[in-house]
Amino acid sequence: MTIHFLTTSDNVSIAYQLDGSRDHPALVLSNSIGTTLHMWDNVIDELSRHFFVIRYDARGHGASGVPSGAYTMARLGQDVVELLDALDIQRSHYLGLSLGGIVGQWLGVHAANRFDRLILSNTSAFLGSTEQWKAPIHKLLQARDMKETAETFLRNWFPHSMLAQPDPVVDEFRNMLLASNRHGIAGSWAAIADTDLRQAVARIPLPTLVIAGRNDTVTAMDHGQLIANAIPGATFHVMDTVHLSNVEDRDGFLEKTLGFLAATQPASAGRH
Repeated sequence: MTIHFLTTSDNVSIAYQLDGSRDHPALVLSNSIGTTLHMWDNVIDELSRHFFVIRYDARGHGASGVPSGAYTMARLGQDVVELLDALDIQRSHYLGLSLGGIVGQWLGVHAANRFDRLILSNTSAFLGSTEQWKAPIHKLLQARDMKETAETFLRNWFPHSMLAQPDPVVDEFRNMLLASNRHGIAGSWAAIADTDLRQAVARIPLPTLVIAGRNDTVTAMDHGQLIANAIPGATFHVMDTVHLSNVEDRDGFLEKTLGFLAATQPASAGRH
């Protein structure tokens, strides 16, 4: 595995990995908060058979830089556009989960000309006011370590059956969380706190699939339904999962994702 690095226009290093042939349609994968590009490891073999897959660590996560202070959704979206520019890719498909799905909504509104199809998984257009996020951000930044935060995330991500006994998948994500820089998570929470796309998503002109988890307590199923109802022609699909639908039900997630992306003319991974 080769990790590449992009330096953004605001001088932040973004780590990314490429999988699959450049001759295939391009597909960007964008992660849940508190994870790295490895959250897609279980599906990458199958996706890279069909797509030139671009996955990256969002700023503040993994091997990417961790700028201090609050991030904005516009900046998180611009990171994706600049990554496509650096790779000389004019158009791509986009699959984002949780925070990645919020970034995808922003891109669908503000940079639709760079994408062919959107998949917005386990996500929301609005997750509470700035005031509601102040206490969680303060608590995170004042905590002695990431242990309590990690366990809270895991309870929100996985069903009890996976948490009740040792599970290597849960352990992998726990390790991701424990290795996370709290300033990256806090900065990303600040971006979420400042985001309300409930009206704006109606302007997304792209074919869109919205996936929701029936048992998701982070981005509830009705949050996904609201997004799908707002985007003209969007498809809504509910999975019997909690938050990380691609992990909990790999095969079901791949079936729906590949079926949706195959229904269109391929996104070109070619040069401008």
